Amino acid sequence: MIKVVFADDEELVRSSLRAMMAGAPDIEVVGEASDGRSAVETARRFHPDVVLLDIKMRAADDGIRALRAIQSFPEPPTVAMLTTFDIDEYVSLALRLGANGFLLKDIEPAALLRAIRDLARGGAVLDPGVAARMVTAHRDEQRAAAPARKLLASLSDREREVVGLIGQGLSNAEIGGQLHLSEATVKGYVSAVLSKIGAANRVQAALLAYRGGLIE
Repeated sequence: MIKVVFADDEELVRSSLRAMMAGAPDIEVVGEASDGRSAVETARRFHPDVVLLDIKMRAADDGIRALRAIQSFPEPPTVAMLTTFDIDEYVSLALRLGANGFLLKDIEPAALLRAIRDLARGGAVLDPGVAARMVTAHRDEQRAAAPARKLLASLSDREREVVGLIGQGLSNAEIGGQLHLSEATVKGYVSAVLSKIGAANRVQAALLAYRGGLIE
């Protein structure tokens, strides 16, 4: 029996996922969640084989943060990200952080069950509708590497450290623990860094860290 946990902040999506998996004799939904924090707690509690995780929940980077937390488990489950978006920076970041798949929320029931079975066997799944876009995105990231490195070079050593830790998905409190700084000080660094690099949010800063080579 394949144990599955899924998380999405829309009840309609959760109901749809629940219904699609209900008739599968080899798949058991052991838990569900409506936000990233609950997703992590549910996955920790039920030890699923597969987690389906909405890439954007209540906060823009909620799914990304949940992915990072789940990947830190001693024996992490296989995680696939769910989204209504064909391709965006969150998808690239999720795959870099160790997600084993990317599925659109309007996936057909048979395709979803097939994907879950593949994931449970340790495979990776990528919706065929976005495969070509992923290749294009990879090319775009390669072209973006040099400008990213130049932008990071304009930061101080401490600011680059902060960007690197943002790229690892750490919260302000966790960054403060790593760098022996108060959370308020870290908050100031984060605000300054986002302003300097022209990033609208932490996910964009994290993507810059990857593109600029701060994180492999």
